[in-house]
Amino acid sequence: MSAVHVLRPGLLTTVQDLGRTGHQYAGVPVGGAMDRYALRLANLLVGNAESDAALEVTLLGPTLELQGDVLLSIAGAHLSATLDERPLPNGRTVHAPAGARLAFGRPVAGCRAYVAFAGGIAVPSVLGSRATYPRARLGGVDGRALAAGDLLPLGELGARSHRLAAALPRGRVASWTPGPHEPARTGAAIEVRALRGAHFDALTPESRSALRGEAAQWFTITGEADRMGYRLDGPGLELAAPLELVSEPVAFGTVQLPPGGQPIVLMADRQTTGGYPRVLEAISADLPLLAQAAPGARIRFREVSLAEARRLYLAREHELARIALAIDLQLA
Repeated sequence: MSAVHVLRPGLLTTVQDLGRTGHQYAGVPVGGAMDRYALRLANLLVGNAESDAALEVTLLGPTLELQGDVLLSIAGAHLSATLDERPLPNGRTVHAPAGARLAFGRPVAGCRAYVAFAGGIAVPSVLGSRATYPRARLGGVDGRALAAGDLLPLGELGARSHRLAAALPRGRVASWTPGPHEPARTGAAIEVRALRGAHFDALTPESRSALRGEAAQWFTITGEADRMGYRLDGPGLELAAPLELVSEPVAFGTVQLPPGGQPIVLMADRQTTGGYPRVLEAISADLPLLAQAAPGARIRFREVSLAEARRLYLAREHELARIALAIDLQLA
């Protein structure tokens, strides 16, 4: 069975999948990949199920040695990946030989890359998921980020992975790609589409204007940003009158307003409930934009309708389905 040996762990490299669903009633967050689209794409490129476990690499990547011939792919951020010191493009299937070393250089675009290996990373499943949730030490490798010396076992190859390996000679990078999916260049300003939150109308008129339309204001992601949430710095938002709230369910992309007036965007490792006003809900199609934004990035919000949010969600799902079909056609 193939495995991946961690020589250097990088800044924050964790095993992630699509998260552990069905346990929020007990206070267990879903967690999983910050950029779910990139994880799913990387898995498709090596013939895995979209939900298989892969590596989430944050800004400064690891150095990995492959123990056995391995199909791999990288999606999401452009972190100057190399294989045996040769540049390795994102969005390609690679048939890497045993002993090859995968490493990363400086961040160019985005901040989170996803490395999928055919067969998936076969660490033990906890509550139905292999995703790492460090706050509770669940999943991944002992519930923590990777460390030097870790050995990651890979699972058995499925039929599609076997076909990909047979079609791509060892040591080669596939000539075909599903197309460019590179995040915004590091430091770029991004616009995030959002729905009105449950308490949007409780804001003052000036604060509502700062979050939508032509008068929407720019916010900066502060250094208080991690997998749980991003604290934003920008124009102070205010409620028209005090609100007494009980804790209510929150979601990936919920924008909360704490008493200080600076909003917080909840991310993959968010808590399951919260008691701050929920002023916006970032749409799922734009969550990858947030996931790839590093501290210092500037963002502003644009209100869209629920119908538009649904249309964009379905367009993204159809895109992934087309990519899966295109890969099958390459192997026909």
